[in-house]
Amino acid sequence: MVKVYGITTCGSVKKAIAFFKENVVPYAFVDLKSTQVSEAKLQEWLRAQPMSLLFNTKGTKFKTLGLSKEISDEEKKSWLLKEQLLFKRPIVECEDGTLLVGFDEEVYTKKFS
Repeated sequence: MVKVYGITTCGSVKKAIAFFKENVVPYAFVDLKSTQVSEAKLQEWLRAQPMSLLFNTKGTKFKTLGLSKEISDEEKKSWLLKEQLLFKRPIVECEDGTLLVGFDEEVYTKKFS
């Protein structure tokens, strides 16, 4: 079963969940608004994907906080642990250990078909 981390109002998360339902891929949803991602989990994700992919500089939360795109990876890590809406969504943990970030139908189709 895949684990989908995101928020219910995010368009990309909605697309990912619709894809999993349509393709009968079992998934569990983890709401980033109510579940805190631990530092250990973030470290695990960073071993699989770069900070540049996990940290969302295009979202509303990034703009609202007035953050600079020039902040260091350590600063980004610190921000992600306190403002989970700064994660690019969805984050999908696959059964084989792969980590997908964002929604790309072509990538999902290759991975789950």
